[in-house]
Amino acid sequence: MDVKEHVRRVEGITRWLGKKLGKLRPELAVIMGSGLSGCVPPLEDSVSISYADIPGFPQSTVQGHAGTLLAGKTKEGLGVAMMQGRFHYYEGHAIGDLAIPVRALYGLGVKKLIVTAAVGSVKRSVKPGDLVVLNDHINFMCRNPLRGIYDSRFGKMFTDMTEPYDPVFRRETLKLCKKLGIRATEGVYLAETGPSYETAAEIRAFAMLGADVVGMSTVPEVLVARQLGMRVLGLCWVTNLATGISSARLSHQEVVAQGKLVAVKFQKLLQAVLSLPQVRD
Repeated sequence: MDVKEHVRRVEGITRWLGKKLGKLRPELAVIMGSGLSGCVPPLEDSVSISYADIPGFPQSTVQGHAGTLLAGKTKEGLGVAMMQGRFHYYEGHAIGDLAIPVRALYGLGVKKLIVTAAVGSVKRSVKPGDLVVLNDHINFMCRNPLRGIYDSRFGKMFTDMTEPYDPVFRRETLKLCKKLGIRATEGVYLAETGPSYETAAEIRAFAMLGADVVGMSTVPEVLVARQLGMRVLGLCWVTNLATGISSARLSHQEVVAQGKLVAVKFQKLLQAVLSLPQVRD
């Protein structure tokens, strides 16, 4: 897809969503990871839109991703757009297409992004059920959604990534986790393409590179958001110990099942995060 076609597609989606949402203008977006689509906090005046109904919008094909955009307001009046399901490079989407949802939501007024994901732990000390608040990442996909589709309306070509994850959001979220009794730590996310899980040798290498958790998403969305100047919070639930850390065989069904187990805790945390003054301002 050339730059002009990409821009037309993004702007078309933004216009369509703008008409569908009426006066509602989200200021913050949340992208829900595998098994977490049902963890939506209460929203007032909510509107639910199937991805399939949005002209030009990518489609999610993975179990555990509902494929619905839910928009509404928190009780404090914050406009929120919840993407119940995301798009992955391994599904066959062009890497540039992963930029489309974030850019379209930015066009509606979204300036803050929360990305969530189910991840495997590279460290024995970070266990299934733990929350990892991202403080950095490693793009081992070796693909960048910003490549080849630059337009000044989307920000600078050369995007600074000194602090991809907002330090204030991280600090306040960790405080909330302690208050809610959620075991949490900060960590580094390593993104690889998937869809196959990692080998034990790869996990040993990733640990040497400084990774704490591993997954197949999230980083492309963060790169796009940071180019747009969005403030980003990354929240990852550990669903399993990675290959070689545990002798258990891995499956996507396990990932989805673990997501359901943490659903109540995650919903409470997300609701608390959306109520933070630092997030609303």
